[in-house]
Amino acid sequence: MANHRRAPRSIFRSGAVRAMAGRLSWGLGDQAVSSLTNFAVGLYVARSLGTFAFGIFSLAWVTYGVVLNISRGLATDPLMVRFSAVPEDRWRLGVASASGTAIGVGCATGLVSLVAGLAAGGPLGNAFVALAVVLPGLLLQDAWRFAFFARGAGKKAFVNDCVWGVALIPALYVAAQIHTVVAFVLAWGLSGAVAALYGGFQTRILPHPREMAGWLRTQRDLSVRYLVENVSNSGASQLRAYGLGAITGITAVGAVRGAEQLLGPFLALLMGLSLVTVAEGARVLQRAPHRLKHFCVVLGGGQAAAALCWGLGLLLLVPDSAGRWVMGSVWDSASPLILPVTLAVVGASFATGAAAGLRALGAAKRSLRSQLVASLFYVTFGIAGAFLGGAAGSAWGVATATLSGSVVWWFQLRTGLREYVPPGADEPTVVFEPIKEPIKE
Repeated sequence: MANHRRAPRSIFRSGAVRAMAGRLSWGLGDQAVSSLTNFAVGLYVARSLGTFAFGIFSLAWVTYGVVLNISRGLATDPLMVRFSAVPEDRWRLGVASASGTAIGVGCATGLVSLVAGLAAGGPLGNAFVALAVVLPGLLLQDAWRFAFFARGAGKKAFVNDCVWGVALIPALYVAAQIHTVVAFVLAWGLSGAVAALYGGFQTRILPHPREMAGWLRTQRDLSVRYLVENVSNSGASQLRAYGLGAITGITAVGAVRGAEQLLGPFLALLMGLSLVTVAEGARVLQRAPHRLKHFCVVLGGGQAAAALCWGLGLLLLVPDSAGRWVMGSVWDSASPLILPVTLAVVGASFATGAAAGLRALGAAKRSLRSQLVASLFYVTFGIAGAFLGGAAGSAWGVATATLSGSVVWWFQLRTGLREYVPPGADEPTVVFEPIKEPIKE
């Protein structure tokens, strides 16, 4: 009984708190680098190419988001759940298989993108051909990041993303001289491949694509559900973008993407949030299951508040002249959409807290159910809004969808926590009781 009462307290010991703070700090630092890199790329492309060409680049970008989530669902999400607190030799075996699976996904989806690009032709088709070239390297780089965070080595992920950012500088300069969408896609993707190669030196692990079939077989209980969940998320974004383009034109896609780009730091953070939160949630669950709910509330609420402050700051503090200087002609069509896009990010940010909790619980059925409902809202409201009000209507529809979807996520987390924690296993009466003597790990 004494052991039962000491375990919940352990999460508040100074050593445990410092260790978690350190891992979260490197995670936040890595996400900051990733966010700023994506933010800079989007702004640079928008300023260089204009709204129509930026719309083409955006369609390639959201397609990459779908492929990335396929890779995460099949390869690296199971890695995070099952290899975050294991001996190093087992971690290395898992990383070799997961990174090899990521490369296999990149090659397979790259072939699909190549065929689609050749069939479409024109500037849009050329962009998808370029995307096919860079997908394997981009997915491998993302797999290394997951591997580092599963091991609790966020510093290495931070350094890897810094390498990508540095490699982007000359690549974007060359792309600007060529001044085509293809050049910018290649600049972005090939600089990511440089970081992927560096990740191999960091881990000293050789990816094993030949083990892809074995990995998928052993992880299928999680990977199938995570695949459907991830693809429904990014696929909904892709369907909405394609639907908006078909209804109101590619220029509208560029306008919406321009407004989203202004929220870039938070959108990129959402995209890679599981790198930090799932592993930390799993650690909280092991030490003190009753604290997982509080961890998720702080995570989701903090990010939602930060997104709201950022969006309101853009609305109130950025003059049109500054916006045009940063984004060029895209600013005029994107700035009226900042408010609904901000509310959409607020809803999605709050939902990520519940999503991290469900992943840490391993409640794949509940997270899948939540994501399918949220994705249905996203596509339905986003496309219906486009019919009713063009780009602005679509933006308001998506805001409604994400805010409604967050309610579904939190309901499922509440139910999942009740199923995980036995009845009567409430929080101890004294949680913050001072500890007179340090307790050794």
